[in-house]
Parts: sequence; C-alpha cells; structure tokens
Amino acid sequence: MHIFFLVLLLIYGGMHFHMYRKVSGAFVVPFPLKAGMLLFMGLMVFAPILVRFAERKGHEWIALPLAYAGYLWMGFIFLFFTTSLLVDLVRVLLRCPFFTSHGFHPTDRHTLMLSLFVSLGLTVYGFHEALDIRTEKVVINTEKLPGSMERLRIVQVSDVHLGLIVRDNRLRKIVRTIQEARPDVLVSTGDLVDGQIDGMETFAAELGKLRPLFGKYAVMGNHEYYAGIGTSLDFTRHAGFDVLRGESRAVGDALTIVGVDDPASKNEGLQNPEEKGILAGMPRDRFVLLLKHRPTVEKGSAGLFDLQLSGHVHKGQIFPFSLFTRMAYPVITGLSFHGDSALYVSRGTGTWGPPIRFLAPPEVTVIELVRRVE
Repeated sequence: MHIFFLVLLLIYGGMHFHMYRKVSGAFVVPFPLKAGMLLFMGLMVFAPILVRFAERKGHEWIALPLAYAGYLWMGFIFLFFTTSLLVDLVRVLLRCPFFTSHGFHPTDRHTLMLSLFVSLGLTVYGFHEALDIRTEKVVINTEKLPGSMERLRIVQVSDVHLGLIVRDNRLRKIVRTIQEARPDVLVSTGDLVDGQIDGMETFAAELGKLRPLFGKYAVMGNHEYYAGIGTSLDFTRHAGFDVLRGESRAVGDALTIVGVDDPASKNEGLQNPEEKGILAGMPRDRFVLLLKHRPTVEKGSAGLFDLQLSGHVHKGQIFPFSLFTRMAYPVITGLSFHGDSALYVSRGTGTWGPPIRFLAPPEVTVIELVRRVE
C-alpha cells in the first residue's frame, strides 16, 4: 500500500513538473515568481497528505479549505496534463509542410494558453457535472418473483464518500433522489464514507430518514478500511443499514441478499468466508442479489447469483482516466451479462478526491425486478 501511494505521489509530482516546464518555456519567469510557483506546487502535491493529517488532529478549519483547494487543483492539473499532451500532438501534426507553407506556427505560449483555458473550462464544467445526480433505471425480468409480486424496486448508491467535500448539501440531494425513487430495498455497495468520519452524526441521521419497506443493506468498500473499519461500521449501522460481511439475508418472499467484504479487509488481517462457498448455499428458487464493492465476477461464482451490484471505479470519474481504469476492470459502468449472472456497475453517487466529474456523472440506480410471465 505504501509503495502504491509513493507511485501516485511521483506521478502527481511529475504532472506538476510538466506544468512548470510548460510555463517556463512559454514565459520568462523572474526568480521570485518562479520560487513562489514551486512552493505552491509543492504544497499542492502534498495537500492530500496534509488534509488527512489535519483531519486526524481535529483541525477541520484547516482541512476543509485545504481539501477544496488541493482537490480542485488536482482535477485541474490532471485535465491540464492530458489537454496539453493532446495540444502538443496536434502541434506536431501542424508542422507538416501544408501548414508551415501557410505560415501557421503555434508557439509555446499559444499552446500553453490554449491548454490552460480548455482545462479551466473543463474543471468548471466538471464541478457542475459532479452535482448533477442522475437516476439510472435498469429492468431485470425474472421468474423468481412470486405471483403476488409483480415487481420489486431496489435502489443502489455507491461510492458516496461522505467526508470533508461530500457533506450536508450533497447528502440531502442524494437522500431526496432516493426518496423520489420510492425503493422497496436500499443498498450501498461500499465507500459510503471517506477518510476521517468523526462528527458525522448528522449525516447518519439524514440517511436514517430513509426507511424502505424491506430495509437497507450495505457492504464495506476499501475506504471504510482507510477511515477505520470500527468507526465505519458504527456509522453505517447508525445510519440504519444492515451490514453484510460474508453473510446473507432473506428479504421478503423472493429475494436473498448476499454481501461480501472488500479485499482491503485482508490488510487488516481478516479472514473472510469464500464468496463461492457462501453463494453455493443459497436457494436457487429465490432471486440472489450479490453486493460487492469491486466490479469483478469470480469464475466460480458466475451462475450462483442472479445479479451483482458493484461500484468502486466511478467510471474513471474524470475522462480520460476511464481509459486506464478499464485496464484493471473490463466493465466500468452499466449492465453486463456473465453466463446466467448479471453485473451492474454504478458510476458512483459522490466523488473521491477532486469534486469534479467529466463524462461520468454521478448516479442513483433504480433496479426494477419484474416478474416474467411465461
């Protein structure tokens, strides 16, 4: 884990070095301004670490503004890095004889300013897209609903990341969206919380307003372990969720919900029941819903459940990061079929890190199980 974060830090620092080289190449920067730029970039590189440190010490008055500044900057510089690479590629193509013969010679200053303006525009757009929660509807036809039940509505939230950035106003909007969907069952597929979760009693109370007919169920994601599994469990249960950790629950006359822990639990030295072993014992005449944070379908599990609900990948959250995400997870959003089993991957309901989404709007998912009539 430490090596993973070190690699991320080096990549993030490399993006800042790329911007520094771009600015220095386009303008003659006097030493005082150059020193100030380097100090600012150094602060931004280490801002996520400083935010966590300030949180743990209870200094929210420092952590909150630093989180907004640091994470907005993180989104901006990622967009600048990718935009400037694309602009540089176009600039190389413009060096062909056709363009040079017509006197078109974009300078370093031109390409820098274009990259900055495009990145700034995308950051503003992405900030507003992150607030635009969509309701995605999925219909699953099944013979496993009894004759007395024509349909069952399951509402999924995932990757809310409650904490410094996703808080009161965003949470109230999420709760309203869920209420408007009128769920029979509400599920959270991990990362309900993010980082430190002290002083979040009001968030739990807000989620506690949701009382669907057949209850609320949740599984743990990797961020629940980063925040501290004990406090994460307490928060989730206080919010009214039945947390499933390698367990199953019979819900009504037709549905069995199975929940498994995130692999991050292994870092805590926990030994979880094998997923295939849990599913093998489920009655096949009931609809088996598997809650699992990461969108992977184990070979031995396919066919032992009807529908798996997952999240984790946020559809990359900020394009083109989704291109890299797809390397690790072939399915990063939407409904897919794996033999007799289906997988639905949510884009996530909140944001991690930058409060920005680009081409990956947040969602609350409404899954309608509809009785198939032969």
